[in-house]
Amino acid sequence: MRTEGWRRLPAALLPILAVALAYYAGGLIGLYQRVVVDGAEVTPLWLPTGVAVTALLWLGLRAWPGIALGTYLTIERIADFDPPGLIIVAGNVLAPVCAYLMLRRAGFRTELDRLRDALALVFLGGLWPMLISATIGTWTLVLTGDLPLSQFWPVWSAWWAGDAMGVLVLTPLLLVLRRVVTARRPLDGYRAAEAAALAVTAVVVTLVATRSSLSLLFLVFPVIIWAAVRFQLAGSAPVTLLVSVLTISAATDHAGPFAEHSLLEVMINLQALNGAAALTGLLLAALVTEQNNVRLKIEQVCEDLAELVEHLAPGTSDRWTEPDD
Repeated sequence: MRTEGWRRLPAALLPILAVALAYYAGGLIGLYQRVVVDGAEVTPLWLPTGVAVTALLWLGLRAWPGIALGTYLTIERIADFDPPGLIIVAGNVLAPVCAYLMLRRAGFRTELDRLRDALALVFLGGLWPMLISATIGTWTLVLTGDLPLSQFWPVWSAWWAGDAMGVLVLTPLLLVLRRVVTARRPLDGYRAAEAAALAVTAVVVTLVATRSSLSLLFLVFPVIIWAAVRFQLAGSAPVTLLVSVLTISAATDHAGPFAEHSLLEVMINLQALNGAAALTGLLLAALVTEQNNVRLKIEQVCEDLAELVEHLAPGTSDRWTEPDD
């Protein structure tokens, strides 16, 4: 029995290590675009929260040690780990765990093919539970003297927004990528050409909107709507991530519409755009998918009814469908 248990140990540890590695990789990406406020480092888009929530949705609660390990490695990357860091680790684990439990209680489906699933991910997966990690983390910095109390709200709001955006932007993308990879359905020529045109348009429009001195940030929304309507979540999720990353890059460079603004003003404009883009893509994609599924079900019912009528009264369905002379 002991030998069999030791053999199962690597299989049990492998998913945990994979979660920790993905969390740490997401943290490194986020740290490249971090903002320093009185010594506290916050990021407008904290991808590890999206990794954590997705891992819990896939693996269940057994993924939490990987989240804890990934948080520790990320903190160690920023500064030397000290005992108060354990409180931040606990907050970063507790927030996605609460998100997972609330999503499971609400009957969340990872296919995101219903509007209620998209709304659940927004509120139960992102906005509400990430209040936990932001509050615990910011108060820890204040109580340890690493952050002045006067800077509590700016840091707290940036922390909360970054954690929430990580869920809203990355979790849908990871969920749809898994579905696309397992389905392995190749695009036809027209759809592939449209997808390529969408990708090029998204890059060009976002660069123009975020780097121009004119206030053209609204131009990204027609692109997101195009992606959501034509490709649903498979199109809106990567486009939303692209828009968010390029916008953050422009904001941290104080380029385009983010020039000559204070840090607080930049963060407000940035998070308002990222949040609106994520909500538009996610909710619209879910709504279109739900309507398409309803239409397919109605068509299937009609076909089944026609077959039943044909079986009960052969030739009757033909008389119904053929127009009178």
